[in-house]
Amino acid sequence: MDRGMVGSASKGRLQVEVRHHGASAVVTPAGELDHHTAEVLREPLEKCVEGGRVRLVVDCSKLEFCDSTGLNVLLGARLKAEAEGGGVHLAGMLPIVARVFEITGADAVFTVHETLDAALVE
Repeated sequence: MDRGMVGSASKGRLQVEVRHHGASAVVTPAGELDHHTAEVLREPLEKCVEGGRVRLVVDCSKLEFCDSTGLNVLLGARLKAEAEGGGVHLAGMLPIVARVFEITGADAVFTVHETLDAALVE
């Protein structure tokens, strides 16, 4: 199983780490996901799908904030991954981030896991 680090990106308040775990790409955004930092997450998600990694696991355990722009990045990644036969799994959301998904109803369109380990079992 390939568990190597394959990339990272950073812009001020958001850092994104990408690594492979079996057939999944584990994408870990850390910090604040908003209008100013959305591209830092969008680019690696799109590169994963373009590279054939269509099962995306987003480890949200280090994500401190997510606004509607960040939510749209994740929804866009979900559509692209599903078009290629994959999907986006969200793991380890902090309550403040989970609340955004609950309020908007977006939690109903993602597979949400309590922990990263649970997301990687499937």
